[in-house]
Amino acid sequence: MPMLVIQLPPRARSGSVPPDAASVPLAYVLSADGLVVTAQGRAPLAELPRADSVIAVAPPGEIGWHRLPLPKAPAGRLRAALLGMLEEALLDDDEQIHLALAPQAKPAQPTWVAALHRPWIAGWIAAIEQAGLTLERVVPALWPQEPGQAHVYPAGHGEGGDAAAPWLTLADGEGVLTIPLAGGLARSRQAGWLAHELRWTAEPSVVAAAERWLGAPLQVQTEAESALAAARSPWNLRQFELAPHHRGMRAVRELAKQWRGPAWRPVRWGLAALVLLQIVGLNLHAWQQQRKLQSRQQEMTALLRSSHPQVRSVVDAAAQMQRETELLRQAAGQPGEADFEPLLALAARGWPDGQAPVQQLQYEPGKLSLAAAGWAPQQIEQFRTRVEAAGARVTHDGGRLVVRTAAAAGAPQQGVR
Repeated sequence: MPMLVIQLPPRARSGSVPPDAASVPLAYVLSADGLVVTAQGRAPLAELPRADSVIAVAPPGEIGWHRLPLPKAPAGRLRAALLGMLEEALLDDDEQIHLALAPQAKPAQPTWVAALHRPWIAGWIAAIEQAGLTLERVVPALWPQEPGQAHVYPAGHGEGGDAAAPWLTLADGEGVLTIPLAGGLARSRQAGWLAHELRWTAEPSVVAAAERWLGAPLQVQTEAESALAAARSPWNLRQFELAPHHRGMRAVRELAKQWRGPAWRPVRWGLAALVLLQIVGLNLHAWQQQRKLQSRQQEMTALLRSSHPQVRSVVDAAAQMQRETELLRQAAGQPGEADFEPLLALAARGWPDGQAPVQQLQYEPGKLSLAAAGWAPQQIEQFRTRVEAAGARVTHDGGRLVVRTAAAAGAPQQGVR
């Protein structure tokens, strides 16, 4: 499942997205599985490679983090309730602020709330979607987490930043802090950070400066690797008024993407193997049945030739065997099942008690018609029951009862003349 990760640039001084946002080169990362970098570079939105999943990463300095108990409010009023609780902590007007809740936030439980400049984030979402990309999520570069991480990167991250002015973003269970590495605040808090369990990383261009400042080696993490790590975040900043539309279709696409993802690869392979096994098994069963059928046909052909040596050409062994046997029966003067005598004997066996002898009957091969005008329904049912118990079939056609042999009953019926 190809994944495209777009790194959003920091806000301009105007605070909103530039008018030429579509032509601004953006840093991107393309990954075939979301774990390993396949391609990376910088390109305008219209020239970005296409992928099944598109995720945007917000810079750490563009997000404010606040921890508070989640108010018990209806979904339509939850944003207003959060703004009321954060009124003193937020400096901008309510219309300028976008809020997002932590994943799996529960009412009355302490939770993290992310606050962003609404015109900035909404403008970039609109620009990305106007370029024909379906933006699945917007995630923070770093978020409150345990164990914590401290990452050093050049100023102007995502824009070919200045390695001589590195910045530090520290994310732990107490929040996210972004400050210049060379500032007095970073130096004053260095000892406290070193006392905690943090994973220290740095981009290659600033790793030497970061190690001198820290006095210890750091793990190298490139800008592309940081973007992929952020894309695996459980966060999604597209909430409330910025939530994507068409949630039903989005849910279907999300399920399809998850199905094509690496986590479901063993299941896909298992299902493919099961289908293949079923196909092989069905073909093997069909081959065995074909072999049995051929063996039966050969046995019937051998039986026909041994019983009737005069048959030279065998086309349908079963039909030819029946025809030759009928010819022998007729030559011997023996009545067959469809002859007049057996049918008349069946009618006599089923004749209702107290019913006068039949006045009119008609015979056709395999079928005997009897006049039954004036018979009571009980007499007709008695006749039917007795005859069908002997293996024949009885139908009531107007004022006639028609007795057919089992073979004749399976053939197309003809009207009684």
